[in-house]
Amino acid sequence: MSKPIFHSTTVVGVIHNGVAAMGADGQATLGSTVMKSNVRKIRKVGGGKVLAGFAGATADAFTLLERFDEKLNQYGQNMKRAAVELARDWRTDRFLRRLEAMLVVMNETDGMVISGTGDVLEPDHKLLCIGSGGMYAQAAALTLLKHAPHLTAEQIVREALGVAADICIYTNHNFDIQTLGNPA
Repeated sequence: MSKPIFHSTTVVGVIHNGVAAMGADGQATLGSTVMKSNVRKIRKVGGGKVLAGFAGATADAFTLLERFDEKLNQYGQNMKRAAVELARDWRTDRFLRRLEAMLVVMNETDGMVISGTGDVLEPDHKLLCIGSGGMYAQAAALTLLKHAPHLTAEQIVREALGVAADICIYTNHNFDIQTLGNPA
């Protein structure tokens, strides 16, 4: 018998008009069963100056979030350096390399996707999306950035999550959205 697979999550982050907004749905699924509908997948780390979101195994993600926060402290809140160092450790450390999750981190000016394969990616358009509904949310957010630039970062995240939740069965409409910064 195969091990049940956890599916869950759409995480969207966008930096727009001086504000960083990140949001996620609240659903956690085991096989074909919704186990929880109000999971909080977004955290403020680095003394509240960095938003971090996760997709994947929850316990693994919390371990990685703690390590990322430690790296932020170790490297003077330099988010890029902390992300690279975490990715390096994640790939080379025997314990960490078994962790199954992805992280999205962002501050008011930059954002990165961090994976266990050693990737630290800075996506185009200051738009970061991960999880089962990530590509649906990305398509929606790109369209909104192009055709509705008057929307706030938070509004773009909310609308993108809504599109993903309407399409992806592993994404619900119970959103947690957090922001950093002041509108330009």
